[in-house]
Amino acid sequence: MSNSVLSIKYAALSNTVGSKHQKEFLRNLKTVYGAVSKETAETQLDTLESKWGETYPIVIKSWCDNWERLTEYFRYTPAIRKLIYTTNTVEGYHRQVRKVTKNRGVFPSDTSPEKLVYMVYWNIRKKWTMPLANWSQISQQLAIKFGERFKIM
Repeated sequence: MSNSVLSIKYAALSNTVGSKHQKEFLRNLKTVYGAVSKETAETQLDTLESKWGETYPIVIKSWCDNWERLTEYFRYTPAIRKLIYTTNTVEGYHRQVRKVTKNRGVFPSDTSPEKLVYMVYWNIRKKWTMPLANWSQISQQLAIKFGERFKIM
């Protein structure tokens, strides 16, 4: 699943898509990963390929070559899929971890980075007051899908 998110971000925000095309390309790409079904997504990928294939063949080839892995999330409900491809929470967490680790040259022990990340997690958890959109619905769906692996508190 994270493969999809990484591919989406990489395709649109890396050096593989020119800055003048990034917004439009990402808007077109969203029709692929935001489609209602895998079949619709395949049609949208064909449209994306016909529009951008000559300009950005590496990005399109990557999506085509990895299609089965990139579309695994279509097994889930639309609400869960949106949770998967919406990465703001993950990016915010990563930004907070980077903020405290980037200026540290050497850690005194092998467990020091783990302890630092754990402290960041607890600080973020205290400040996190906004619930995820539709969390009650999503958590019910996750509990049904994953049973014992997902426990509702």
